[in-house]
Amino acid sequence: MLSDEAAMAEAVAQGQRGRLTAAPNPWVGCVIVDSEGQVVGRGFHALAGEPHAEVHALREAAERARGATAYVTLEPCAHQGRTPPCAPALVEAGVRRVVVAVLDPDERVAGRGVEILRAAGVAVEVGVGAEAAARFLAPYLHHRRTGRPLCLLKTAASLDGRTAAADGTSQWITGSEARADAHRLRAESGAVVIGAGTALADHPSLTFRNLDFGDGPIPPQPLRVLVDAAGRVPPIGPLFDPVLAPTLVITTAAADPETRAAWTAAGAEVEEVAAAPGASPFPTAPSAPVGPAVDLAAALELLGRRGILQAMVEGGATLHGALLRAGLADRLVVYTGGVVLGSEGIPLFVGPGPGTLQEASRWRLTGVRALGGDARLDWEPAEPGDLGGSPASPEDHSGNSPAS
Repeated sequence: MLSDEAAMAEAVAQGQRGRLTAAPNPWVGCVIVDSEGQVVGRGFHALAGEPHAEVHALREAAERARGATAYVTLEPCAHQGRTPPCAPALVEAGVRRVVVAVLDPDERVAGRGVEILRAAGVAVEVGVGAEAAARFLAPYLHHRRTGRPLCLLKTAASLDGRTAAADGTSQWITGSEARADAHRLRAESGAVVIGAGTALADHPSLTFRNLDFGDGPIPPQPLRVLVDAAGRVPPIGPLFDPVLAPTLVITTAAADPETRAAWTAAGAEVEEVAAAPGASPFPTAPSAPVGPAVDLAAALELLGRRGILQAMVEGGATLHGALLRAGLADRLVVYTGGVVLGSEGIPLFVGPGPGTLQEASRWRLTGVRALGGDARLDWEPAEPGDLGGSPASPEDHSGNSPAS
C-alpha cells in the first residue's frame, strides 16, 4: 500500500515537470491512488491556460477515480479562470479523499477549495508533505503572500569572497558546469535583474543558453530587467536586442528624457518608480558617480504586478548589498570557484554593514552541491522569513534601498 507521504512525493515530482513553463501559474502536481494503493492517474500543470494537474490526473484515471484518493501539492482551485475550477471537478469524478500539501494563499482560493470538497462529503487532509511542497512552490507562495517575486541573489565568488579581480574582470571565476547550472536558474526565473554598473562592465545578454529540455516544451526567455536610476546605460549591445528576449528598464525621474526615448526606440519597456530617499552612498563601479537610486521595494512590487514569481538578481555587488540591507533578499545562490583574487578584488556585497557581529543578519545553509571543480551554496535567512511565512507589513521594507 502506497503511503500518503510517498504518494505526495510522487505528486511533487509530477509538479517538477511544469516548473519551467507553468508560471505565472503554480507548477502543481497531482497523483490519484485507488483503494488498492495503485497509482491510476498522474498530472501536472504545464502551461497557463491549459488544464490543471488535477484535470490531467482525472482524465488518466477515468472511472478508476471514483472512490480513490487524490494527492495534490497545492489546494485545488475554487474559481473560474482561464480554465474551470478543480475542486468541483474532483467532486464530480467521485474522489473519496483529497490530500493537500499546502493551502493556496491566493485570495481567490484561500481555503475555498477545501470548503467545496468538504461540503460535498469528500474527506480532506492538509499538511502531508507540506515542507517539501512549500519549498518547491516557494516563488508562487511568496508572490501571493507579498505581491513581490521571490528575490534570489545569484553570484559567483572566489575562495576569498571576491566577485571580480581588481581590474573588474570576472569571466570566468567558475567552470562550465557551474555556469550551466546558473543558466538553469535563469530558465526557472521570470526575470533576471542587473544594476547599471554590471550592465556597463559586462554587456550581458542575460538569456539562458545550451540547456537540454528533453521532450518537454522550451520555456520562454526571462524578462531582462535593468535597474538604472540615472540613465547611465546606453541602449546598445545584447541586453537591448529584442530578438534575444524582452528588456525592461526600471528608472526614476532623474533619468534624462533623451536616454528614456533611446531605450524605448531600441525596443525596451521603461517603467519609472520612486527614487530611494537620499543619494547612493557609494558608486556602483570605481568610475561611477554618486547619484540617485531606485526604491528597490517599489521595483520588486512592479515586477510582482507583472506576474513575475521569481526574480533572479545577477548583480552586481552594489545591487546585491542594497537588497540584503533592505531585507528584500529571500535566497542566495553562491557559486564558489577555486581561485584567489586578493584584497583588491570586488567583494561579494558592497555597502555599509553592521557595527558589530551581534548586529549582523544570519543566514543558514540549505544546500551544497559540487559542480565540476566548483561548489554551489544555497542560503536562506536564518530567521523564519516570508518563504512560507506571513505577508510582509508595510513597515517590513521601508523602500530605503538604494541601487543605481
